[in-house]
Amino acid sequence: MTNQYTLWHDHSRLIVLAVPMILANITTPLLGLVDTAVLGHMQSPSMLAGASIGALILTQIYWVCGFLRMSTTGLSAQARGRVEDHDAAARVLWQTVGIAIAISMLLLILQVPILRIGIALADPSTQVEQWLSQYYQVRVWGAPAALVNIAMIGWLVGQQRTRLVMIIQITGNLLNGVLDVGLVYGLGWGVEGVALASVFAEYTMATMALVGGLQQIGWRLPSTEWFNDAARRVLLKLNSDMLIRNLALQGCLAFLTLQGARLGETHAAVNAILMQFFVLIALGLDGIAHAVEALVGEASGAKNQRAIVQRTNQGLVWSSFFALAYTLLFWMFGTDIIQLLTQHNDIIEAAFSYLPLMVVLPILAHWCFLYDGVFVGLTRASSMRNSMVFSALIVFFPVWFVTQSLGNVALWYALLAFLVARGVTLAIAFALLNRRNQLVSVAEQ
Repeated sequence: MTNQYTLWHDHSRLIVLAVPMILANITTPLLGLVDTAVLGHMQSPSMLAGASIGALILTQIYWVCGFLRMSTTGLSAQARGRVEDHDAAARVLWQTVGIAIAISMLLLILQVPILRIGIALADPSTQVEQWLSQYYQVRVWGAPAALVNIAMIGWLVGQQRTRLVMIIQITGNLLNGVLDVGLVYGLGWGVEGVALASVFAEYTMATMALVGGLQQIGWRLPSTEWFNDAARRVLLKLNSDMLIRNLALQGCLAFLTLQGARLGETHAAVNAILMQFFVLIALGLDGIAHAVEALVGEASGAKNQRAIVQRTNQGLVWSSFFALAYTLLFWMFGTDIIQLLTQHNDIIEAAFSYLPLMVVLPILAHWCFLYDGVFVGLTRASSMRNSMVFSALIVFFPVWFVTQSLGNVALWYALLAFLVARGVTLAIAFALLNRRNQLVSVAEQ
C-alpha cells in the first residue's frame, strides 16, 4: 500500500506541475490572436502586415533567447534540490536576471541595425514599411521586460511555482487584450497603441515574476561573488550551448517555411496550417516537459540518480498518454481542424493529403519533447546541442535532399525524421549516462 501511495504521489506531483503550464501555454497564442484581431479591423491591411512583420522580428529574437529559460530551469531546480545550500536559488535568480538585462541592453543599442536587417529580409512595400517601423520602434522597448520574463519563468518552473507562472501568463495576456482595445479604439493610437499594449503587458509580467521570485528567496540581495570570472565562464558555457541548440532548431523550421514558400502560395499556406498541428502538440507535451525539468532538476540537485530515472520514466508515461490522445484527436477530427483554419477549397484539399503524417506526428515527436525536459533538468546543455546539430545536419537536410523530388511533402518527411533523431539521440545519451552512473555529474556546471 505504501509503495502504491508513493507511486501515485510521484505521478500526481508531475501532473500538478504540468497542468498549470499547459493552461499557460494555451493562453500564450492569445496574445498574438488579440493583436491580429484588432489590427485586422483597422482601415488599411498594410497596418496588419507591418505590425505582424515587426512583431515577427522581435519574436524570433526572443525565441532564440529561449536558452535563458532552459538553462535557468535546470539550475533553479538543482538549487531547490540542494537544500543545504541556502544561497543557491538566490544566486541562480540574480545571475539569470543579470544575463537577461545585459542581452536586452545590447538589443536596445542595436535596435536600428536590427530593424534595417528585418526590413531588408522582408522587403515590404513603402506603406507596410512605415507601419512596421512604427510598431517596432515602440515594441522594442519592451525587450528588457520580455527577456527578464523569459528567464524568470525558467527560474519559477525550476522552483516548482508553475501555478504562479500560469497566473502571470494569463494576467499579461488579459491586460494586453484590454489595453489593445483601450489604446486603439479608445485613444485612437493605432499600430503604436497595439505595440504599447504589448510593452505594458511585458513589464507587468516581468514585475510579477520578479516579485514572486524575490519572495521565494526572502528578498535576498545579490552578492558580487556570484558574478565573478568562474561564475561567468560556467554561465557562458551553458548558455552558449543552449543558444547553438536553439539556432539549429530555428534553422530547420525556417528552412521548412522558406522552402515551402518557394514551391508556391498553396504549399506555403498548407505548411502554415500544418504547423498549427505542431503548435497544438506543443501545448500539452511542453507542459509535461516543464514538469519533468523541475522534478529531474530537483533530483539532480539532491544527487539522487534513482529519482532521476524514476522522474524520467514517469514523464514518459504521461508524455506517451498525451501523444496517443493527440493521435486519436487528429485521426478523428483532423479534417475538421483543417476546415476550421481555412475556407479555401484548394488549400483544404492539398492539406488533407498530409493528415496521415499529422496522425503519426505526436507519437514520433513526444520523445524529443520529453528528453529535452530531462536534459534541461540535468543542465546537460552540450548533450542537447550535439543532439540538435546532429539531427539537423545529418538527418533533416539529407532526408530533404534525397526526397526533394517529391515536392513539399519532402519537407515534412525531413521534419518527422528530425524529431525522431532528436528523441533517439537524447534517449541513447540518457541511457549511457545512467549506465555509467553519471546522471548526477556536475561536470557541466
